[in-house]
Amino acid sequence: MEKHFTDSRVKGVSTGTTILAAVFDGGVVIGSDSRASMGGEFVSSKTINKVIQVHDRIFCCMAGSLADAQAVTKTAKFQLSFHSVQMENPPLVIAAASILKELCYNNKDELQAGFITAGWDKKKGPQVYVVSLGGMLISQPVTIGGSGSTYIYGYVDAKYKVNMTREECLQFATNALALAMGRDNVSGGVVNLVVITEAGAEHIVIPGDKLPTFSDE
Repeated sequence: MEKHFTDSRVKGVSTGTTILAAVFDGGVVIGSDSRASMGGEFVSSKTINKVIQVHDRIFCCMAGSLADAQAVTKTAKFQLSFHSVQMENPPLVIAAASILKELCYNNKDELQAGFITAGWDKKKGPQVYVVSLGGMLISQPVTIGGSGSTYIYGYVDAKYKVNMTREECLQFATNALALAMGRDNVSGGVVNLVVITEAGAEHIVIPGDKLPTFSDE
């Protein structure tokens, strides 16, 4: 069933954000900062959790209009739960990403929201998918998004390696988010991370004063 959303782009709350997901050997890390902004300048909240669980081992990060992103993820969670009951099996990660893609594409004239979907399933193991503002779907081993991502493309290209260990991937994600938060005026607060493996999902919160610092800060 097609669902239409109200346009919230005019003076709406934005996630003004840095989001990230990266595959490691046996799992995937997905994370973000926790600030929400209005108009790209005013920080309206420092405690927004942008890492949303849509199923047991599937999470997504949201960027863009907060109202749009929350409406889409709420609808996606319902559809994915219904899909899981029909299939009598846990849903695939690609199924979750495809639902988000369809919602974004069918409402592309009203929505201003993009997503990173990450998770683990028995068919393909750890996976990361990007759903763009217009509803395009791409599979990548590592991806970043949001306003803060423009500051860390070089770091991500230089430091990400295929088949990293869990600890290496966590350190990579933490460093990348800390660097973006240090540069982007609407990224900040705490770092929310989720590690997803066959065993399940582990939530990790790193306060701002516990984040790594760098020589230019």
